[in-house]
Amino acid sequence: MTGSWRVLLVLSLFAASVPFWPVQPQQAPTNEAATPWGADYFPNPPLLTQDGEKVRFFDDLVKDKVVAINFIFTGCSDSCPVETARLRQVQKILGDRVGKDIFLYSISIDPYNDTPATLKRYAEKFAIGPGWTLLTGEPDDIEQLRRSLGLYIEGLENGRSKDHNLSLIIGNQATGRWMKASPFESPYILADRLGNSLHNWKQASAMANDYAQAPEVRSPSSGEQIFRTRCSSCHTLGNTEPGMQQGIGPDLLGVTRQRDASWLSRWLKAPDQMLAQKDPLAMLLYEQYNRLAMPNLRLGDAEVSALMAYMEEETTRLQTPLADTAKP
Repeated sequence: MTGSWRVLLVLSLFAASVPFWPVQPQQAPTNEAATPWGADYFPNPPLLTQDGEKVRFFDDLVKDKVVAINFIFTGCSDSCPVETARLRQVQKILGDRVGKDIFLYSISIDPYNDTPATLKRYAEKFAIGPGWTLLTGEPDDIEQLRRSLGLYIEGLENGRSKDHNLSLIIGNQATGRWMKASPFESPYILADRLGNSLHNWKQASAMANDYAQAPEVRSPSSGEQIFRTRCSSCHTLGNTEPGMQQGIGPDLLGVTRQRDASWLSRWLKAPDQMLAQKDPLAMLLYEQYNRLAMPNLRLGDAEVSALMAYMEEETTRLQTPLADTAKP
């Protein structure tokens, strides 16, 4: 027998002595394995809705959903009402998609005071619609959620701190795409991210875009920037933009001519103090607009001056043509 045949015989005898293990087909990874933002990452504590229903954070609220989540407390007098009003605008833009393929959640950081009944009254004040759930729970569970979502701020407990402006996160749990967003962001941008980009543009847009119809772009003044980022959540200014919803507060066109300048300046800087002092006009507005308190936006003298100048400029721009057409 030649050397090569001896080698082949040895190999064949060795192979015959090794037990056979069938090869298992490789399974495709599931969504849970494809993203680190799955059940192993998110806490799943019990929470209570504004209707007193018990839910689990991961299982019932975020699993396989596109969501927007923020942390508020109903006793807040500055950024929380602005955030809520901004999300209300987003809900109006998205329409009946909220509650179907997009879900909004506001979780209280003051569970000792924000009972389901308190949250329900808050939702009614802001005319919050279906698909947007307000939640409360145990303090330790809520802190764990804030930490896991990257929205925890040291020292912000039970609403005792005012430094909580950046407290909104949006994402798609199934794909693992998450991003923080500013509560002062344009509602149209937030709605586009929730309705289009986080859905990978699966829903075709019904709008026909035409460059010929695009508005002229101009650089906004500092007063306009303040109005768009701080005031437009609750107020309109002439309600001239296509598709703009009526605000939860009064339209401000002409307000610089209807109110005393010193009163308006004080109101823009410290509305909470004026309400606490029972200023007659401040109390009238409070009662007239569903007992929603004007939030303290922490504006300084320069910002108030710029804002009032912008509102006066817009009043002149929009009301003057109307006055001209009224002449015989």
